[in-house]
Amino acid sequence: MKKSYIYFPLFLSIFFALGIYLGSLLQEVAYGDGIIASNNVKKQKLNRLIDLIDQRYVDEINTDSIVDVTVNEIMSNLDPHSVYIPSDALEDVDNNMRGDFVGIGIRFFVINDTISVINAIEGGPSDKAGIMVGDKILYVDGQPLFGENKVSTDALKGDMGSKVTLGVLRPGDDKVLNIPVTRDNVAIVSIDASYMLTDRLGYIKINRFAETTEDEFNDAVRELKQKGAEELAIDLRDNPGGVLDAAISMADEFLEDGKLILFQKDRDGNRKNSYATGKGRYENKQVYVLINENSASASEVVAGALQDNDTGTIIGRRSFGKGLVQQEMKLGDGSAVRLTIARYYTPTGRSIQRPYDDGNESYFNEYIDRYNNGELESADNIEVDNALKKLTPGGKVVYGGGGIIPDVFVPSPSGYIAQTLDYFGRTGFADRFVNELLQRDEFLYLRDISKNEFITDFKIPESVMGEFITFSQLYNTSIKLPGYRDEIVMILKSSMAEQLFNTELKIKILNQDDVMIAKLLELSKKQ
Repeated sequence: MKKSYIYFPLFLSIFFALGIYLGSLLQEVAYGDGIIASNNVKKQKLNRLIDLIDQRYVDEINTDSIVDVTVNEIMSNLDPHSVYIPSDALEDVDNNMRGDFVGIGIRFFVINDTISVINAIEGGPSDKAGIMVGDKILYVDGQPLFGENKVSTDALKGDMGSKVTLGVLRPGDDKVLNIPVTRDNVAIVSIDASYMLTDRLGYIKINRFAETTEDEFNDAVRELKQKGAEELAIDLRDNPGGVLDAAISMADEFLEDGKLILFQKDRDGNRKNSYATGKGRYENKQVYVLINENSASASEVVAGALQDNDTGTIIGRRSFGKGLVQQEMKLGDGSAVRLTIARYYTPTGRSIQRPYDDGNESYFNEYIDRYNNGELESADNIEVDNALKKLTPGGKVVYGGGGIIPDVFVPSPSGYIAQTLDYFGRTGFADRFVNELLQRDEFLYLRDISKNEFITDFKIPESVMGEFITFSQLYNTSIKLPGYRDEIVMILKSSMAEQLFNTELKIKILNQDDVMIAKLLELSKKQ
C-alpha cells in the first residue's frame, strides 16, 4: 500500500547516507602502489587552466579551493561511494577507521559558545583525570575556549604524552577547577554492547567495522562463551560498514574451513576469493544477524556470507545495498580519494549493489522510496528481480541487485511518528537536550547513583517529557505526548544512561522494548 505523505525527517535518510558514505573505507593503500603516471593531453589541460587562473586572473583566487571543487565534481561523476577527502578531514576519518586517536578522550557539544562534555571516553585520559558529564571546559592551558578571543578546539589536541591543563566549570559549582590531563592513545570502540540476553543467548552490538573490530569481537565472544553463551546474536543495524578484513574475520567465526566468504572482481575481471579458515569458535552453534535498511557494506558481507552458506538466521529488514570496494589513495598534499576498484559478490555469486544510474541524490534518498512503497512494513512490498535470483547449497532462494533480504522479516514501527521516535532513540537525537538537562541542580544527584538505582528508581518527570516534546517539535510538529509516553521515556532515559554510565547501558534500555529483539528471543526459544 503506497503512502502519499513524505517520511519525516528527510535528514533521517541523509544522516544514514553520510554514515554509509564515511563507511566506504575497506582497505588502505598508498598512492603509487601500481599507479602509473600519465601524460594525457586532457590532464595537462586541467593543470594548465589552474596555472593560468593562479597567475593571470584579474582577482586574487584561492586555487586550492578550485582544485577541491574540481576533484569533488570529478568524483561525483563516478559512483556514490568514490569520495574525495580533503586534508583537513583525512586524519579524523582515518582515526575512525583505525579505531583510535591521540587526544584527551572526550565527547562534547559546543553549546552557547562553550564546550560541554557529553562524557569522558571510558579508560581515556579525561576519564582517568575525573572529567564528568556536563563539565564545561572553559580554558586550555589558561587560554579561553569561549568569547571573542577564544582559541580553537584544536588546542585540545596534541602529541602522545603531552600535558594540558583544562579549566573546568562543573555544574553546581561557581569556581573553575584546573584539571591536568595527559594526552594519550584513545580507543574508538566499535562494539557498543556485549551481554547475555538470556542464560544461553549472547548479544553483541557493533557500530562499524574498524581495524580493531576483530580483536574487540574475539574478546567479546570469549567472554560470552565463558558466561554460557550457546547461541550468538550480532546486531548490525545502522552499521554502515568499514574495513573489509574485519567483516571477513567475523564471518570466519561461523563458517567451516574452506567455505567461500566472498569474492571480488576488478575492472579486468580478475577474481580474488576469500575463504573461511576453520579457526572459528562458533562454527557449529546457532548465530543470528540483525540488519536493517541502514546496514551496509561490511555488514552486508557478514550477512551475505552466512546466508549464502545456509548458516544462522538473518533477521530484520532489507539492508542498504552497497557492494563496491574502495581503496584509499593519497594525492600528495595530505588529501586522498577513496576510489572504487572492485565489486564484491556473495558466495552464490550475487552482487548486492543497488543501481545508481539516477545519480547520487536519488541513490541516497532511496530510503524514502522504501517507506512510501510500504517495504518497511511488509516483506511482500520488497521489489526483487527474478533475473538475479540465486539458490544457496541448501536450496534457499536469495536475490541480488539491492541489499540482503532477511530470512525473517521484522517490520519497522508502524506509522511515521513511531518511526521518527525510533530514529530519535537510535541516533542520539536527544543527547543535546539531555546534556543540558543533566546540568540542572535537580539532576546533579544522578552523578552519584549506581546503575541499578538509575534503572529501577529514577523516573522521568512529566515536566521534562513536556520540554522534550517542545524540543522535538522543532523537527516534527506532529509529535504529541499522548500515545507515545513510553517511547519518549525510553529515548530520554537511554540517552541519560549513555552520558552517565556507558553506551552498553543505553543499548540495554533500548533493547527492552525492541521488536526485533523480541523476534530474536522468540526464535531462540524454539531452538
